[in-house]
Amino acid sequence: MPVKQRTPMPMQDPAERAKNFSQVALGYTEEMALAEAARCLQCKNPQCVVGCPVSVQIPKFIGLIKEKKYREAIDVIKETNSLPAVCGRVCPQEHQCESKCVLLRTGQPIAIGRLERFAADWEAQNGPVIPERPASNGKKVAIVGSGPSGLTAAGDLAKLGYEVTIFESLHEPGGVLIYGIPEFRLPKEVVRREVEYVKALGVKIETDVVVGRTITIDDLFEEGFEAVYVASGAGLPMFMHIPGENLNGVYSANEYLTRVNLMKAYLFPEWDTPIKRGKRVVVVGAGNVAMDAVRCALRLGAEEACIVYRRSRAEMPARAEEVENAEEEGVKFHFLTNPVEIVGDEKGWVKGIKCVKMELGEPDQSGRRRPVPIPGSEFFMECDIVIMALGTSPNPIISQTTPGLKAQSWGGLIVDEKTGRTTRERVWAGGDAVTGSATVILAMGAGKLAAKDIHEFLSGPQDKW
Repeated sequence: MPVKQRTPMPMQDPAERAKNFSQVALGYTEEMALAEAARCLQCKNPQCVVGCPVSVQIPKFIGLIKEKKYREAIDVIKETNSLPAVCGRVCPQEHQCESKCVLLRTGQPIAIGRLERFAADWEAQNGPVIPERPASNGKKVAIVGSGPSGLTAAGDLAKLGYEVTIFESLHEPGGVLIYGIPEFRLPKEVVRREVEYVKALGVKIETDVVVGRTITIDDLFEEGFEAVYVASGAGLPMFMHIPGENLNGVYSANEYLTRVNLMKAYLFPEWDTPIKRGKRVVVVGAGNVAMDAVRCALRLGAEEACIVYRRSRAEMPARAEEVENAEEEGVKFHFLTNPVEIVGDEKGWVKGIKCVKMELGEPDQSGRRRPVPIPGSEFFMECDIVIMALGTSPNPIISQTTPGLKAQSWGGLIVDEKTGRTTRERVWAGGDAVTGSATVILAMGAGKLAAKDIHEFLSGPQDKW
């Protein structure tokens, strides 16, 4: 019988890690990986694969780890996933592959993500093997955005012989992986390593190119690209539109995390990116981005960092693992609480927020019970930084500058769910540019879907869109 409990992940001590930006989860040793791999039942009809958005052959690579064939294991993963070191660290496996594991019936599921990370980290230590490039088929494809969706589509198309160029608006490729997810969850050297692997497949990356401003999609077609995949993400932050949101000391989570991660504000003054280091920091929201922001605030020296969320703990969208890590590090949570005003001092800096207590009423369109204000429950909370982590939407710059490319009223591009095709011929889209803010692995799944359809379209008669 397999061991019911999964092999624990070694972690930095909470008191220590709350003061640094080094990785919290330290990764399996070989002994740990072998013990965890031995738990796998090697199901003949593996539902874990069904639960994986990029169809990694999970029992196969775990079986190879069990046999100590680590090179073969990472090769199996990379047949369908070009970013295993990223996925092994940040994907919500508990809602996907691991949720389908049969061991859940009697105990804990296989730690699939941790084993994927082990294989990827083994490769990093022993050197990657780059697949031999196929002969060019002479067809050019443009990718807009170098986040997980764009990198995935680019890698898949390059393996099929396409000449692929990624156009990235920032000065460094990686998208949300490089600007959004903190170093302690996803070291940037890991992201750069994954980007280098995609480049080694033959993909070209041009940075500091804002498609829709520097160049348009029509320009790309004129330059000889036969297809365009829009994977520009969702970088437009949302706000509550309450009084005081324009005060000094109010950040969107996007700006805050970009300063901390991409621009290395936590290394100031070695890196010339200043950021306000508050004593009392309030983060509004309860998703993974909110957890990232509040944990960064702690590491930047906050004496008190808290989450303010209008629903209860049960409705929190963040991964349970990230919530637990935040709690261990000292983050405080104020549930059923909603800001109604940000209050400033005479110099225009934040000095606190006015909040109201909430109760849960009838379910809304999302299926979650709608929070309703409790009359007379207003109170004041002192703080000097407020970070809005309420979600993001796609920037409309591409849809506004591309004739025939239609978007939803909230900004997401309209696509065929089975193919990723947009309303503009030869333009595909996927990831957060379509769905709004979602997970890394779902964006990767969209990239694979689009790459497959791009190949089928460009290889066929092309007489019907």
